[in-house]
Amino acid sequence: MAVVTATAGLVRACHPEPTLAVTALAGLLALRLGHDAGALVLVVAAVFTGQLTVGWSNDLVDAGRDRAVGRADKPLVTGRVSARVVGVALVVAAVACVVLSLALGLAAGSLHLVLVGCGVAYNVVLKRTSLSWLPYAVAFGLLPAVASLALDPPVWPPWWMVAAGALLGVGAHLVNVLPDLDDDAATGVRGLPHRLGPARARLIAVIVLAAASVLVVLGPGRPPVWAWAGLGVVGVLVVTALRGGGSTPFRAAMAIALVDVVLLVLRS
Repeated sequence: MAVVTATAGLVRACHPEPTLAVTALAGLLALRLGHDAGALVLVVAAVFTGQLTVGWSNDLVDAGRDRAVGRADKPLVTGRVSARVVGVALVVAAVACVVLSLALGLAAGSLHLVLVGCGVAYNVVLKRTSLSWLPYAVAFGLLPAVASLALDPPVWPPWWMVAAGALLGVGAHLVNVLPDLDDDAATGVRGLPHRLGPARARLIAVIVLAAASVLVVLGPGRPPVWAWAGLGVVGVLVVTALRGGGSTPFRAAMAIALVDVVLLVLRS
């Protein structure tokens, strides 16, 4: 029973939702780019271990803050898993990430390790500064390049994909932080969303996510009908986010981000 509890705590501490979402995005991009089965598995495994590294380091760094505000959803706070166990898992994931990343090739592997470093830098330092958006912009913007540079021969992704990914990353950061603004402020975290305030952060999140949608639809050239339809859905969600009350704007912004991801994969 103790092993089951600790395992469940480890899963929760890795931030499973974003870990799986980013891993799935990388895998789908690699699939669309034409990687064979072996290379596809390698891309997914490298990105997955990188996300585990970022997620577990986040909970270890934030453990004291989470205890101070009584975060009952954090397994390190509730005791479902110990800091030692998470630390060991973090080291294993980090080593595996280095090995798997470099197996993609020097260009793709080195870039991926830089992106993982951005995530760790956010956890340790940048989340408390006005540059909290920067690691998200870099990591999401260059994630497609990890998959494309792993091709033989390596190729660089088109500009619109990098730009759209960066905008998606900034929007994801703003939306992700919104529910935790009060807890963060109580423990001295003042990233960009905290400095903007909830209303302005939500507005800017909607704007950059909508801009990402436009880039994804128009960037590759003449859009098919389904791409225009996706952009129309985004338009409805933008209006909903800007005019809705309660939790509606947050949910609408999350939906825009989801549509952006689908469009990005399908237009790649």
